[in-house]
Amino acid sequence: MPEQPPLFDDAVSALTDAGPSAPSGTGNDSSGHRGRLRKRLLEGGAEALGDHEVIELLLMQAVPRRDMKPLARTLLQRFGSLAGVLQTDPRTLAAHPGMGEATAAALRIVTVAATRMARQKVREAPVIGSWQALIDYLTIDMAHLTVERVRVLYLNTRNMLILDDLVGEGSIDEAAIHPREVIRRALDLGAAALILVHNHPSGSPQPSRADIEITNRIAEAGRLLGVSVHDHVVIGREGYVSLKAKGLI
Repeated sequence: MPEQPPLFDDAVSALTDAGPSAPSGTGNDSSGHRGRLRKRLLEGGAEALGDHEVIELLLMQAVPRRDMKPLARTLLQRFGSLAGVLQTDPRTLAAHPGMGEATAAALRIVTVAATRMARQKVREAPVIGSWQALIDYLTIDMAHLTVERVRVLYLNTRNMLILDDLVGEGSIDEAAIHPREVIRRALDLGAAALILVHNHPSGSPQPSRADIEITNRIAEAGRLLGVSVHDHVVIGREGYVSLKAKGLI
């Protein structure tokens, strides 16, 4: 499994540092466990806490008087990893035993913050010249989705992002994405190029035959009208695949 982008650590640190302090009624933490976790986070950096302790500390922001360690461990067991927990659909989180709306929100805000941080990095520089920033953004936003989503990133002549367009959900075929509509949208926006993106909920980012076929249809339509298809990126929990890097475009 690929290493998670450092933006997760940034967002976790920001949230827990800025989170509300526990009310005075929380003095029943006789062991001082919560205080020690906070101190380790603030003094030790990103690697000072285990994954279950990161989740535990986040949950503490919503529930000041309960031992959150057992709940943190059950979340990790169910969803497999820190990223899996943080990127789970909020309704699924809220329905997990011991959870609720407040605790789901305490976890969800991390992904919201990380996504916005990553998106800002993508918007600030040419996409082709800041490829890792793009992959970080897409990984945070899509790697753990349980449904397949198709997006088109439209770029100007400087390869700056004009629009990140969510085309739809479902398998990437002409029912979900129409080559002529993609190119027409590019012309309407004045885009010079585009990057196709979709995720594989199965976890493996290996492209299917349909992925390759639809990419080449869009690339051919773009060539006729002066719109370049720079790449098609497939995102999964196990990493990502660039069709261009594999010589499939």
